[in-house]
Amino acid sequence: MAAQLTSASEGRTMVLTLSNPEHRNALGPEIYAAGVEALNAADSNPEVRSVVITGAGSTFCAGGNLQRLRDNRSKPPEYQAQSIEGLHGWIEAIRTFPKPVIAAVEGAAAGAGFSLALACDFIVAADNAVFVMAYSTVGLSPDGGGTWSLTQALPRQLVSELLMCGERIGSARLQQLGVVNRVTPAGGALAEAMALAARLNERAPNALASIKELVSDAATAPLVRQLASERDHFVKNLHHPNGGIGIEAFLAKQPPRYT
Repeated sequence: MAAQLTSASEGRTMVLTLSNPEHRNALGPEIYAAGVEALNAADSNPEVRSVVITGAGSTFCAGGNLQRLRDNRSKPPEYQAQSIEGLHGWIEAIRTFPKPVIAAVEGAAAGAGFSLALACDFIVAADNAVFVMAYSTVGLSPDGGGTWSLTQALPRQLVSELLMCGERIGSARLQQLGVVNRVTPAGGALAEAMALAARLNERAPNALASIKELVSDAATAPLVRQLASERDHFVKNLHHPNGGIGIEAFLAKQPPRYT
């Protein structure tokens, strides 16, 4: 069965499922392209307020398909470079997507699968989930933005250990380090991710989009520029219809109904 990314709508949440059971949901160019296409569709659909990415069965994602990578060694380097560009296009699409993206992780998130989870705004993981950057184990270096995401979140020494030694790290430890948001019993990650998505779906989508953009820019922006961005986003959202809806609902002690 060929690798595929399936899409399903559950309420106001789009669920994207990595499905490549023969290779433990390993990634490939067809999945990258489908991921970008799905996010473009979700972006243009106002009924979609959030996206959950998960894996079919008991594994989130085993990363790259080593058999495909072995075959690519006999092809021009440009061939593999183009494949990685496809992955990076999807990662960038997730990071710039204006709606919340949640990773629901069961089992292993390895290599690019770990990078994919890190690209999401939230990670919900089962208590037996294992995260590993196994690149150095097979003589490779990371892709998918893993070095950037981990360096933003963790001390350099721990990042070096995870990347250079290929150390496995569990969801509980990553939660302690602030990388994983919620840990659930095995088999419960998707349900918990959907519950989190439902909470986010009730909030003003324009405000969430501003927060996501501000958080993304804050990693590299000087304080003065970040302050200016916060000002501009605040003013824009205050004068958005949802600003009025939220303030009036709070003052009336009623739940808001955002557009």
